[in-house]
This record gives sequence, structure tokens and C-alpha cells, in this order.
Amino acid sequence: MRPTPSCAALAFVFLMLSSGSAGAQVVNVWPGVAPGSEKWTQKERVVENTPLGTVVFNVVTPTLTAFLPERAKATGTGVIVAPGGAFVALAIDLEGNEVARWLQERGIAAFVLKYRIVEKHGDGIPAGLNMDEAGQYGIADGIQALKVVRQHAAEWGLSPDRIGFMGFSAGAMVTSGTLLQKDAAARPSFAAMIYGAPFGAMPAIPAKLPPLFLAWAQDDPQAREPVVKFYDALAAAGHKPEVHIFSAGGHGFGLHKQGTTSDHWIDAFSNWLEAQGLTKPAKAQNS
Repeated sequence: MRPTPSCAALAFVFLMLSSGSAGAQVVNVWPGVAPGSEKWTQKERVVENTPLGTVVFNVVTPTLTAFLPERAKATGTGVIVAPGGAFVALAIDLEGNEVARWLQERGIAAFVLKYRIVEKHGDGIPAGLNMDEAGQYGIADGIQALKVVRQHAAEWGLSPDRIGFMGFSAGAMVTSGTLLQKDAAARPSFAAMIYGAPFGAMPAIPAKLPPLFLAWAQDDPQAREPVVKFYDALAAAGHKPEVHIFSAGGHGFGLHKQGTTSDHWIDAFSNWLEAQGLTKPAKAQNS
């Protein structure tokens, strides 16, 4: 589904208001109710000041929060950022807003994706949660978010062929869904998966994929096995992603400093973006 002209025009207005400022504006990913959740009745809940910063539960209406760089710094590169939370929560600060501001300061437009997650009951992750079923809504939101950003690329000062996707933990599974979709033209221009991968059945790996960046810690009890399995599947299909495996850091480190080598994953990612030519203004690539 594509946004109606009226919705698209409203999105233009909201996001252009943040251009050239440190502010951020929010737009809906879908025009109207997101397909597949028409009968959802849960109410979104936001909990602030947790050890992870702000955390969001029971998301029904997916949105993009735009962090657009100052025009003088803008590179024309954009990244959609999907936070994690096992599809029952979103660590929207640690794995969303903090990363988006880091990118924004370096001239890269960032769009934090608040994607749909299942209703939260009780404490912890529900026993026996089917990650493929729970993750299908976030993946659909991720694919639609890419369409929205590309449709509005000119208004937001972006190059349509420089729109990437980054995800953390469950957000990395969302990223993998956008990456492995059948429509090659709709895939992100590049993708980064941080301590996450497909957590359910291994999807088919296409023969051609955009540049990939993977990072995880060896002492990660939640994601290490799925990430290694995903890397092996990529390698078996002939892909050579950029891979950074840290000796320590656990799961969910985000931009937190722990005194481990995983503290520097974002620097490695920055170097990788530079090697891909994505940190220079698009017009300067051929100069």
C-alpha cells in the first residue's frame, strides 16, 4: 500500500519542519490502520527512566521518527534504525534515538522505526513465543518504511540508492526481512545487523545482496547462536559481509560503554560506511 496524496503531503510538512535542526518529527508508516492489525485493541504504553532509557510496549501504529542533519553537513545517506526488544518491547532510546543522534551529527539522516510488536502480558518474554509469527508485523513495517523514505528522498535531501537499514536484536530480524525480501529493487541499499538475525526459521538467501555489516559479542547468550547460523547461511550463499566479533559485551550493549571492545562497534560501522563511500556528500562521489 502507498500513502494517499494527502497523507504524503502531511508527511512532507512534518519532516521538512525538522530539516536543518536538531529536532525530530514523527510520521506514520502506513496511511490508516497498518494491514494485519485491524482488530488489535491493546494500548501503547511508554515507560521512561528504565536502565535502557525509554521503553515502548504494545505498539499498534508504526511510526518513523526523523533525525535530519543540518543541510551543510548532509551526505545524502539515510538509515532506518530498528530497536530491539524480543517483539514484546522496543528499547527506543538505547537502540534507536541514541544511535539516530549519532548518525545525525555525522551528516547521515536517521529514521527510528517504531514497529508493531505483540501485546505484553506479565514480566519477561512469553514462553514459547514464535519469533516468525511475532516478527511478521515488524518486517512488514520495515519494508513499508523503506518505501516511504525512498518516496520522499528528494524532499529530505537523500539519494534513493543510499538508504540503508540497521537493526538491533529483534530489530536485526526486521532488518533481515527487508534485506531478504523477494523484490530486489525494494531492498535497502546497505544493511547492518547488531547482535541479531532471523530468530526463527532460516529464510532463503538471495544470490545478490547489498553490502552487509554484522557485529556481535562472543558472550551473548541470546543472539550468538542465531547470528552465527545466519552468517554461515550468508557465507554458503557466496556473500562476504563485514563481520566484527567481540570477545565480550553481552547482549544489548547499544552505545553503552562497558569497558569492552564492543564499545567500539559504532566506530567500526563508521569506518565501514566510509569505505562504502557513504559518508561523503553524494555529489562529491565522482569529484
